[in-house]
Amino acid sequence: MAFYRPDTAMTSRLESVLDDLAADGRPGLRNSLAITWIRYDDDSPQAGAGVGAGWSEERPLYPASVVKLFYAVAAERWLQRDLIPEAEELRRALRDMIADSSNDATGLVLDLLTGTTSGPELQGDRWQQWQRQRRLVNDWLAELAWPELEPVNCCQKTWGDGPYGREKQFYGADNSNRNALTTAATARMLEAVMTGGVVSPPACRRLRDLLDRSLDPDLRRADPENQVDGFLGEGLPLGTRLWSKAGWMSQARHDAAWWQLPDQPPTMLVVFSTGPDRARDERLLPELAKALNGFSSPEEN
Repeated sequence: MAFYRPDTAMTSRLESVLDDLAADGRPGLRNSLAITWIRYDDDSPQAGAGVGAGWSEERPLYPASVVKLFYAVAAERWLQRDLIPEAEELRRALRDMIADSSNDATGLVLDLLTGTTSGPELQGDRWQQWQRQRRLVNDWLAELAWPELEPVNCCQKTWGDGPYGREKQFYGADNSNRNALTTAATARMLEAVMTGGVVSPPACRRLRDLLDRSLDPDLRRADPENQVDGFLGEGLPLGTRLWSKAGWMSQARHDAAWWQLPDQPPTMLVVFSTGPDRARDERLLPELAKALNGFSSPEEN
């Protein structure tokens, strides 16, 4: 059961847009995409109040840096429970993890969340205890009892060159323990942050501040890794408020975005695109956002 109300007109629109994008030099596009698209009627909606459509939205995929959204929410939950101390260095790491997508900052955050550190391979009881602790974020997600979270795996750091030592050991010989998210799970977590539906209201406000992106062209030119250009935000008109977390690597280009035009209710769009062709495609996500933005379903009238 989706956490939003399925809308047949939105489903038809999404499928039509995917057909058009596939015809524009992207054969087999649907096989490399997962999408959750939700629209809201109210300027300040409650969680679960949206209508939407999805495509392969329950398919677990490697999330790249989108997983950092989950680690940021977990950090606020740990702080709320007094499991970790409030500290400026943690706040700096959270800011750099979300605003700049720093992998180094992510490593510190996950170490604090789980009481683990990277290093040489481990054996015996020490190895078993390390693995149990590294799964603490997954344990918390299970406590939320959201059906969308059942297939996810959020227990690995993010890397530039890749894991070594006990981190590689934890991935498994066939990388079977890599991080995994679905667009439905990501959309539900992003919606919870944007509507105050997870952790405390002040914590959700802090998370929203971290996710806030500027569409100002000058600011974007000054920051080549702005998480707007080449992603969903690039397809939105100037003047749109945008909150998002992108992920990009050699085999993936993802984005999870919540946006709102002046005097209009918000829209949420989460897109995971996989494979080297999609990773290099800087136009796909902007074109998707542009094509879906502003759609009005007759079912809402």
